Amino acid sequence: MNTSSPLSGIRLSLKTKDRDNVATMFDDKLELTLIDEGVTVDKGIPFGHKVAVVCIAKGEAIRKYGVVIGHAKVDIRIGEHVHVHNIE
Repeated sequence: MNTSSPLSGIRLSLKTKDRDNVATMFDDKLELTLIDEGVTVDKGIPFGHKVAVVCIAKGEAIRKYGVVIGHAKVDIRIGEHVHVHNIE
């Protein structure tokens, strides 16, 4: 019997608005690199942290849950951890 879920190799994330350019990680499967948005992400992004689901240019608004939460300090590539080190 195969008890694995089709999502067992995919990290869970949440993006609520079409204009959001980040998703929030919703699990602790730090070794996995694919999220349910179909994006390959860096390993080790912790639960509750953000990941870029599109490329974000330096100075561009960071949108989470439909709200601007800051601006990119540097260019952020798709799949990259988005946190205090690259948001102002």
